[in-house]
Amino acid sequence: MTDGVIEYMEDKIQEFIVYLREVKKTSENTVLSYERDLRKFNKYCLEVGMTDVNQVTVTGLNSYILHLEKQGLKPATISRGIASLKAFWHFIQKEGYVKQDIAEDLKAPKVEKKMPSILSQEETARLLNETNGTSPKELRDGAMLELLYATGIRVSELISLRLEDVNLKMEYITCRDGNKERIVPFGNVAKEKLQVYLNEGRPELVTQESSNYLFTNCSGHVMSRQGFWKLVKSYGKKAGITTELTPHTLRHSFAMHLVSNGADLHSVQEMLGHSDISTTQIYANMNQSRIREVYAKAHPRV
Repeated sequence: MTDGVIEYMEDKIQEFIVYLREVKKTSENTVLSYERDLRKFNKYCLEVGMTDVNQVTVTGLNSYILHLEKQGLKPATISRGIASLKAFWHFIQKEGYVKQDIAEDLKAPKVEKKMPSILSQEETARLLNETNGTSPKELRDGAMLELLYATGIRVSELISLRLEDVNLKMEYITCRDGNKERIVPFGNVAKEKLQVYLNEGRPELVTQESSNYLFTNCSGHVMSRQGFWKLVKSYGKKAGITTELTPHTLRHSFAMHLVSNGADLHSVQEMLGHSDISTTQIYANMNQSRIREVYAKAHPRV
């Protein structure tokens, strides 16, 4: 298939994206990330005169990685770009568009693992207490933040929740990520916030009966990640929280508080939707570090 045939990069990228969506059933966030990285690579190739995937060499790939480094991109961003190239070349080699998987041996830069930002339980309570307003928007905000902390779900999962994903009676939500789904429980406080929002807040925000998103913006449309990020920042400022605060901070805090209070790692892993227990292990390591600090400060013989 490669002999004498021009295999345009743009066409192959599009084919790869369709494969991810329709065959692999990859989560939409991952698909968009791969597509963004590969289109950036394609743009670079066009600038240096490469349009056919068979024109790209190992040297060409390494030159692109060097190009990314010169742009001052973070190691994590470059590593993600390399992962996208590896997945793409594996696909086009398997499909017979190229004879060799030249991306196989690409080395990702070392990524220094940054400890996640965690709110203390007192800070979390302060933040959530700021969401006790009674306007439709405030009822929505309170329900969103309370549910996020109660379940530890990702922001993308929170804003994608639909009415049928919430079981108030049994106190759990169903989260979907690509072709995977998991059940996550929540407690009484989140239940009460959700009930009030559904009865008094949502009917004022959502005027179209056809919309079945649980949470919407003030226009009744699906909320964006950026919109929710601003919302969290606003309440954090009101609560006087100086810790770095993002929507993901509540997910980390949920996990850390569970582990600190004795929850087993496998249960936390399942609730978070981590495919690998080593990802969840970071919270146990942080908890052990915190215990050592407390011991060092409090024990008279240290």
